[in-house]
Amino acid sequence: MVAVTMRVLSANLFSLLLLCALASVFYVWSALEDRLERHKRRFSVPGAGSFHQALPVDLSAKTFRALLAVPAAQRLHFGDRLKTRLNLTNQPVSAGNRDYNMNGDNKRSAPREGPVKLSPLEDGIFWNEWLEDTLPAGFTEEYALAWQKKARTYRVVKLEPGCGRISNQLATFADGTKACVRYGINADQVQGETLTYYLARLLGITNLPPLVLSQLDSDSEQWESVRTRIDGLQWNDRAVVSLTQWISNLTGVITPAPLRQESSGLHPALKELWNKTAVELLELMQWTDLIVLDYLTANFDRLVSNLFSLQWDSRVMERDTNNLLKTPRGDLVFIDNEAGLVHGFRVLNMWEKYHNTVLSSVCVFRKRTTQRVAELHTRRDSRQRLLELYRDSEPLSQELGFLSDEHAGVLQDRIDRLYTHIVHCKGKYGQL
Repeated sequence: MVAVTMRVLSANLFSLLLLCALASVFYVWSALEDRLERHKRRFSVPGAGSFHQALPVDLSAKTFRALLAVPAAQRLHFGDRLKTRLNLTNQPVSAGNRDYNMNGDNKRSAPREGPVKLSPLEDGIFWNEWLEDTLPAGFTEEYALAWQKKARTYRVVKLEPGCGRISNQLATFADGTKACVRYGINADQVQGETLTYYLARLLGITNLPPLVLSQLDSDSEQWESVRTRIDGLQWNDRAVVSLTQWISNLTGVITPAPLRQESSGLHPALKELWNKTAVELLELMQWTDLIVLDYLTANFDRLVSNLFSLQWDSRVMERDTNNLLKTPRGDLVFIDNEAGLVHGFRVLNMWEKYHNTVLSSVCVFRKRTTQRVAELHTRRDSRQRLLELYRDSEPLSQELGFLSDEHAGVLQDRIDRLYTHIVHCKGKYGQL
């Protein structure tokens, strides 16, 4: 009897060791594959300089993307909010009109290398206007529209691996330029990627590469040259996919010190802000926009997943942040936003405490971004405005669909909560 028991225990121990070994191999292989992807992607955007978009591999083991079975998140209820505590709506800003520049013709003054001599902040919690005016150029609306027009009409001549998860493909157009095709395990991912792009435009955040939708219609001339490849991938020929501009020559981005777990957070009382260069401040400014966007969309696959991973990896913040890259000019590029909105809202209960932790670490914001947040809070029309922008901009919006009423309500609630947080920061630091 004792011998049998010992054999059972030995077998169980061996199984456990085998599982641990397999998990370690998977973790190392994922990291290696991610780095290989970054070196494989190269192409020059006409008139835009050289950029690099290295979309990470499937991080399901780290970020629990497989939690599709988790019940839909319960809607948050915040009740009535004060509508006049922030004087941010006096000068409304039209959605999507912020004109970033990808072609190198930006006429703003170049960022200075040494510590800034002017205050980096104004009105307590806002980045100074002079600093906002120095913000490095990004994707202009004009540039995005031109790329979208091309991406909807150019023939795809090649599909190959190279955009992260195996269900995605790297497409080459007839003119040699490329795009990431997101097929998605289900429609949630394509919808999340697409609606996050248009929500960012609504907020005036243009760090996201241009995106269009396309349908894999058997009669489509755009996909005719790669029909055999599509059949081999077993893609549904009526599926709606997203195409996102492929960009090369980007580098990884490490979480800045004020946003790491050992810091007190990015707030106006942080003395280190007055010792930073303009370049460092401009990057921090873009991080604050990133945190705003990821909070609203409940995107757990960036800074939030790093925060979660601290449980077993104490140095995760010292490595490149998931789905975030940087141009040589200093623009942050927010990629792979499929975890936002639809999927992010579905698994909200799992991640909400981490979203709240990240948001509470920031009490400095771009005034233009907060103006739009305040406007969406006051008018309570985020669903209508996002839907109108989406339908006016994307011919296939009807085919892909939009947020459910429940998820549209969650988005408005998160806008309200973000607004309340900004009011809290204003009350705490407004007199500094």
